[in-house]
Amino acid sequence: MEQSNFNNFETGQKLPNATAVLILGILSIITCCCYGVLGLILGIVALFLANKDKALYAINPQAYTNYSNLNIGRILAIIGIVLNVVYLILTVWMIMTFGLEGMQDPQAVQEKMREIMGQ
Repeated sequence: MEQSNFNNFETGQKLPNATAVLILGILSIITCCCYGVLGLILGIVALFLANKDKALYAINPQAYTNYSNLNIGRILAIIGIVLNVVYLILTVWMIMTFGLEGMQDPQAVQEKMREIMGQ
């Protein structure tokens, strides 16, 4: 009888970091406009935790119930990382092209963009 109760408890376990991975994945997408740095960090942490839980799930898949949350969070983290890398590259390009002072003046940025697009 005790073995049966233990197994029933075990089948209802949740992966320890699945909710955290989901939240971090969402936050990595939301914060992609913070120059790509904050969201990139959140996405990498989410992927690290997801891989850790995925390995735990691979050992005993029947014991855990919230693998879908982990998988969705992992996908969101990957999307967040890609968005943040693109935004970071765009920010670096703009700083290299216009300079920090030049980015303060929107009209100068528009004129420079017209020059670049016209070529």
